[in-house]
Amino acid sequence: MPRALITGGAGFLGSHLCDRLLREGFEVVVMDNLITGSTDNIAHLIDNPKFRFIHYDVSEYIYLDGAIDFIFHLASPASPVDFTTKPIQILKVNSLGTHKALGLARAKGATFFLASTSEVYGDPLVHPQVEEYLGNVNPVGIRGVYDEAKRFAESITMAYHRFHGVNTKIVRIFNTYGPRMRLSDGRVVPNFVGQALRGEDITVYGDGTQTRSFCYCTDLIDGFYRLATSEQTGPINIGNPTERTMLEFAQNIKDLTESNSKIVFKPLLTPDDPKQRKPDITKAKTLLGWEPKVSLEQGLSETIAYFRGKI
Repeated sequence: MPRALITGGAGFLGSHLCDRLLREGFEVVVMDNLITGSTDNIAHLIDNPKFRFIHYDVSEYIYLDGAIDFIFHLASPASPVDFTTKPIQILKVNSLGTHKALGLARAKGATFFLASTSEVYGDPLVHPQVEEYLGNVNPVGIRGVYDEAKRFAESITMAYHRFHGVNTKIVRIFNTYGPRMRLSDGRVVPNFVGQALRGEDITVYGDGTQTRSFCYCTDLIDGFYRLATSEQTGPINIGNPTERTMLEFAQNIKDLTESNSKIVFKPLLTPDDPKQRKPDITKAKTLLGWEPKVSLEQGLSETIAYFRGKI
């Protein structure tokens, strides 16, 4: 039975990864300090004998007894609201936390999987974004605490791969949504859905022409699993290449929730907000045989149903 450690495993994506690995016959250990994760996300797993939860900050020294075959490093606040409320924690977990997790992978002979982000591309000057694009990032801007932290995490991961021979994988995640997102997350899906369900104005920041590409969580986790069990190192983009403007997306949410909310416009919350975000997934298709399967309407219906139960 393979054994995996998931840092940040009580978070939105981490908990869905737990579900997938347990279905694949893994034993799963989660480490999470719960600053953005929640035990509610993994409550259904607590009685599973193949599952173990450890409340711990992986920016500290990591010890885990027994063999470990895979380390999935997902720990990190990732929402725009976190960039101003948790900037030091973001920098620490992506630098110190990545270093500690890589050290454990080296000691255990484990495969190390880094959950990186499309934010390493910054406000891109290349569209769609290919893995070879080096990015347009402001290191001293508000978003820099996340963008540059993830860029460093990729650098130290590749250093351990090249210098220490650690088997590493890097995935670059594009906008993902689904059940178990925080309602107060600050990202566009919980913002729009929460406002629509409460009958509040749906706030579009900027002029609404900026674009995003939305991938449903189970599709993304399938990409994770395929990369982790492949011979590829990456980085590899995983996301849905169907691009929508924020104004179009707000209208989608309004229609699916049958809400009477008005769509209103407000100034951008943070400078350097990317104007376009769309993954080139050629590598994922050709090297992993992966592409998204869940339609936006189907995924949003599942997400809206989840949030109805939270409001």
